[in-house]
Amino acid sequence: MLLQTVPRAHLRNVVSKGWSARTFTAGNAALKAKTSSKTQHTHKVTLVPGDGVGKELSESVKAVFAASNAPVEWEQFDLSGHVTTNDALMKETLASLRRNKVGLKGILYTPVSRTGHTSFNVSMRKDLDIFASISLVNNIPGVPSRFKDVDLAIIRENTEGEYSGLEHQSHPGVVESLKIVTRYKTERIARFAFDFALRNNRKQVTCIHKANIMKLGDGLFLRTCQEIAEEYKSTGITFNNMIVDNASMQLVSRPQQFDVLVLPNLYGSILSNIGAGLIGSPAIVPGANFGREYAVFEPGCRHVGSDIGGTNTANPTAMILSSVMMLRHLGQHDHANRISNAVYSTIRDGKVKTKDIGGHSTTREFTDAVIKAL
Repeated sequence: MLLQTVPRAHLRNVVSKGWSARTFTAGNAALKAKTSSKTQHTHKVTLVPGDGVGKELSESVKAVFAASNAPVEWEQFDLSGHVTTNDALMKETLASLRRNKVGLKGILYTPVSRTGHTSFNVSMRKDLDIFASISLVNNIPGVPSRFKDVDLAIIRENTEGEYSGLEHQSHPGVVESLKIVTRYKTERIARFAFDFALRNNRKQVTCIHKANIMKLGDGLFLRTCQEIAEEYKSTGITFNNMIVDNASMQLVSRPQQFDVLVLPNLYGSILSNIGAGLIGSPAIVPGANFGREYAVFEPGCRHVGSDIGGTNTANPTAMILSSVMMLRHLGQHDHANRISNAVYSTIRDGKVKTKDIGGHSTTREFTDAVIKAL
């Protein structure tokens, strides 16, 4: 008997808030979205700029939203992973997210040192149970890339797996790290992936795993996805599975074979970064995190960008497109369409490009060009 999970109706509502993975292609799909009747309603949104390039990217989003008169009121919290005394601010940030239900965030620094604090990014996802991460990987006209016709969605379980953080040293020089996989959480991420595919006209879901070696943990993940796939047979969505090392090779050989990928936490992190390499830059991959009650939007490739923070050279595309996903989630389709079209036309025009996509423009120059294109 299957464990009770998040009601399927709720998940379908989550993945059909008016935005689609296809919306972020360069075509006219976005223009077909209907304008929400709630356009005049102002939404309070929690904003966490993050570390590294986060502040610059957030300022870019705020400038674009102001220029387009997007009905969003920001509650900003300058949380930082570089500071170990941020517990009080973390609590305030979480309280704001619980009030507002929606947030936009940059990536927070996590120290590598053994004595460093735990990841604020992971803590936030666990505390709010925002269990489903989506990274949208598709070509953008005007961005040089190794492949064409890449259009895939990477759906990653966000709250367990190797990111459970359960480690101990059983003997000097011997560390045991626990990977947690539960049927409950695998069921809900699998249903989320199939409902996402169903609502966004996707045709295939691929489960990525390492069940040939981790027969219990990844075996449970694979078997549970297979069982959930049976429930969706009548929809016409096909299901297959692939071992993670083979999937990595297949992604860099023929990425067009993939549509929706559902996978555990660590594999999702790795393949999202491979996906970014396929299309030319991690700075053009938007992302979102969904739970039962809350949605937090952030770039799909979770890079802090500490090396270029404060240099006015970062590409704000992923942050802006993540905020576009947020607007669609809030029902603000008209504003979302205007902003996404402005971003795509700016990149396609080719006159203003940041360094990562073959240009020499600054963050502010790119932002100004997007605003001019609104």
